[in-house]
Amino acid sequence: MPRTTNNVSAHRRRKKYMLQARGYYGSRSKTYRAARQTVERAMAFSFAHRKQKKRQFRSLWITRINAACRMNDINYSQFINGLHKANIQINRKTLAHLAWHDSPAFAKLVEIAKG
Repeated sequence: MPRTTNNVSAHRRRKKYMLQARGYYGSRSKTYRAARQTVERAMAFSFAHRKQKKRQFRSLWITRINAACRMNDINYSQFINGLHKANIQINRKTLAHLAWHDSPAFAKLVEIAKG
C-alpha cells in the first residue's frame, strides 16, 4: 500500500490560523504554534465579550437614564415603576437616547411617571 500524506489539507488548516494572526506582534504572527494559541485565545475573548457587550450597554443606558431622572427630581426606580404603572412600554435604549438628545420629551415622560 503506498504511503499517503496530508500536505494539502494540513497546509490549508495552518494557513487559516496564520491569516487570522496577521498583525500580531513578533512570533505570534510568524510561527504556527504561537499563532494558533493566540488566535484561539482571541476567539474565546471575542465570544465572551459579545455577551458582555449587551450587559455593559444596558448598564450605560441605566446610568444615563438615572442621571436625567435626578435632574428632574425623581430617581431611576421610581421613574421605571411609574412608567410600568402608566402602561408605557419603552425600552431603556430609547429612554437613554431621549434623555441624552431630547430633554423636553424625557421631562414629559417623567411627569407621566410621577402622576
